[in-house]
Amino acid sequence: MKPFYNIFSSKKVPETKVKILIDNREKNSLVPSFLEERGFQVEFKQLPVADYIVKEIAIERKTVSDLKSSIISKRIISQLLELKQYPKHLLLVEGILDEDLYNSGIHENALRGFLLSVALEFQTPLIFTHNEEDTAKYIYVLAKKEKPSEFSLRASKILLSKEEQIQFILEGFPNIGPAKASALIKKFKTLNNIFQASEEELEEILGKRAKEFRELLD
Repeated sequence: MKPFYNIFSSKKVPETKVKILIDNREKNSLVPSFLEERGFQVEFKQLPVADYIVKEIAIERKTVSDLKSSIISKRIISQLLELKQYPKHLLLVEGILDEDLYNSGIHENALRGFLLSVALEFQTPLIFTHNEEDTAKYIYVLAKKEKPSEFSLRASKILLSKEEQIQFILEGFPNIGPAKASALIKKFKTLNNIFQASEEELEEILGKRAKEFRELLD
């Protein structure tokens, strides 16, 4: 039973702390500590999706180096798909001032194209922060901005056929739209076959873009 508060009493009604669910892997980060300092109730769990859940909003937090390595390993694709299971979600990239985003094995324009695909194809908002404290401040503002809601660890499932899933992943790559994605699926059948295809084989469909696509995968 919820406690009853007399609205005519001069006593101050205790304010309920906002709870933030945090994935266990974030325990080594300073972000949870900064959030606790700001009065939030943090609870660590093994989250199936995202690193932080704030009032039904899923947040995937990545440092600049995490982002680059996850692009190279292609892990970012599955993470973005999982993130979209939450109607409200965002990708937060931390450390933009401390580390050069473009100083990596990924071509600068390929990286720019990928970030544009995150925003346009995956329809996932991107937030860039300076450091862990700045990240905590963004989460603080977000938590104060959003209306309260009950937590759910069970994200709403996106029901896509196998071919639709493959097409969705392919359209996340720079310069690959629906037509080229469909052509790749028609020729190679599976995602594994596409990723294993040589530059020469990819050129039949992607033309000059085949080299850029191949470089993202290697």
